Amino acid sequence: MREFTAPATFTIAEDETIVGSVYAQADQFPERVLFSRPAGQQWLDVTAEQFAHLVSGVAKGLIANGIQPGDRVVLLSATRFEWTLLDFAIWAAGAVTVPVYDSSSAEQLRWILEDSGAALAIVETARHKDLLAGAPDTLRRTVVIDDDAEATLIADGADLPADRLRERLDGLRADALASLVYTSGTTGRPKGCMLTHRNFLSEVRGILTASIGEVAHPGQRMLTFLPLAHVLARAVSLAAFESGMTQAHWADFTTITGQFTRFRPHTILGVPRVFEKVRDGAEKKARESGKITAAVFRFAEQTAVRWSEMLDHTGGFAQRPSLLLRARYALCDRLVYTPLRAALGGDCEFVISGGGALTPRLGHFFRGVGVPVYEGYGLTESTAAHCVNVPGSVKIGSVGQPLGGNAVRIADDGEIELAGGVVFAGYWRSANATAGAMRDGWLRTGDLGELDQDGFLSITGRKKDLLVTAGGKNVSPGPMEDRIRSHALISQAVVVGDGRPFITALITVDPATFAAWKTAISRPADTTIADLRTDPALLAEVQQAIDDANSTVSHAESIKKFTILDRDLTEESGELTATLKVKRHVVAERFADEIDTMYRR
Repeated sequence: MREFTAPATFTIAEDETIVGSVYAQADQFPERVLFSRPAGQQWLDVTAEQFAHLVSGVAKGLIANGIQPGDRVVLLSATRFEWTLLDFAIWAAGAVTVPVYDSSSAEQLRWILEDSGAALAIVETARHKDLLAGAPDTLRRTVVIDDDAEATLIADGADLPADRLRERLDGLRADALASLVYTSGTTGRPKGCMLTHRNFLSEVRGILTASIGEVAHPGQRMLTFLPLAHVLARAVSLAAFESGMTQAHWADFTTITGQFTRFRPHTILGVPRVFEKVRDGAEKKARESGKITAAVFRFAEQTAVRWSEMLDHTGGFAQRPSLLLRARYALCDRLVYTPLRAALGGDCEFVISGGGALTPRLGHFFRGVGVPVYEGYGLTESTAAHCVNVPGSVKIGSVGQPLGGNAVRIADDGEIELAGGVVFAGYWRSANATAGAMRDGWLRTGDLGELDQDGFLSITGRKKDLLVTAGGKNVSPGPMEDRIRSHALISQAVVVGDGRPFITALITVDPATFAAWKTAISRPADTTIADLRTDPALLAEVQQAIDDANSTVSHAESIKKFTILDRDLTEESGELTATLKVKRHVVAERFADEIDTMYRR
């Protein structure tokens, strides 16, 4: 059993909490700009002193509404400034935040309300409030953000003595429950992960004491656009807050590139699909500009990947680039890389990626362009990142080394197990589930991986997703799916074959690139994906991606047949989680006929 430990270079006192930073920064740096709120076409700065005043006001309102220490408060909203404000206020009141995705169904929301026993709900819109029909009796009040929940709660607590809030803050401890975060539920009903203030402090200080802390400091800007209900976005946002960076929030993915230009962030946090879209969008724009421009982009991509591959894991060149490569790079930087960096705002210095696997080629592409992507790995149960690639210590294709205060090991069956300050306190009201997730103080992740001699972790698959063919061959679908999805025309790939004689795949086409592809091969503009599912040109494109994935596995593991679906998988249809992970059981049920057909013909 291989194991690697990264010692902590920080301590956490028994009376420290994650909300303490709000008041510490207000006292020490009252004029520090911690947030920029959107106000029309402008950004409105919020200083540390102003933010602390808002947190206190809202927290007093919660107390005035009868919220007691340890009470659960549901927070259902898209990413916005108020989300972070309310999160801190709930903590200041001594309560427990229960984040819920704004895309959740009424059934999902009812389950979380019932299971958590929430006393109060704060929702974003009137539509969300309608979802609460039939809520359990424990829910005493609902407040709507769009109806100015912030001002409403501040008014509710206006007459509450300040010492009542002080009592709540003084009563908090590091091991107190801070948040009940329900897993995304790719399989089965979501379980509530109990995360303490110590868990969040361990995560934040682990991030900031790594070398990534050297580029996270006051004056730097970060744009948060992933759902804050997801523990990754929330943890990185908390680290940015602790570091004194200035944060802005945006929730509309369709207009996010415009906000990059508007806010000019130094740091961007995203999931692999976001960076795939950025790369694919640049390629699409090049193709639409003509064959010469498309060829230039391909040349520039190859050059960026080659340039990055010559860098070793310390960030320096393993060997000096040749004069020819340096000349190629300089040309590509002027023609392609500079405009691509401008599309990210022009000031972006680094990117953090999590929530799924980033293909090595894409990682090399962005590093070669001059925007390194630092990939990490963790679970809700590990308060987000447990292992991370950081500046000066990177191995593309891995998810890095453990953050300080944490350890990782590989069990005899290949399963990744985690330990350290970030590992959760257990599942809410489920001792059996907690016992099943832990082994001798180590969290059993369900993921399969490898650990090299330097402590860099690589993910090789998921234990629960492991397919066993009728011939007894074990197949891990994740790496193949990631490879297939790297093709610009493909949106999703779902590898199938459990209990079957061979491996097959369901493929969806990316609607954003489909239109340009049709034009390029002279197909009518009004033809749909369904019309072209059996078109030889489309089949050939997909087969190319399949062949590339098959080149990485044995013959027994390779994909023998595939089917192109007539539409993409979506979160709205229940086939993807809010972080764009495929719900395999839903897809298998919904497209059972298509799967059976592949094995009949």
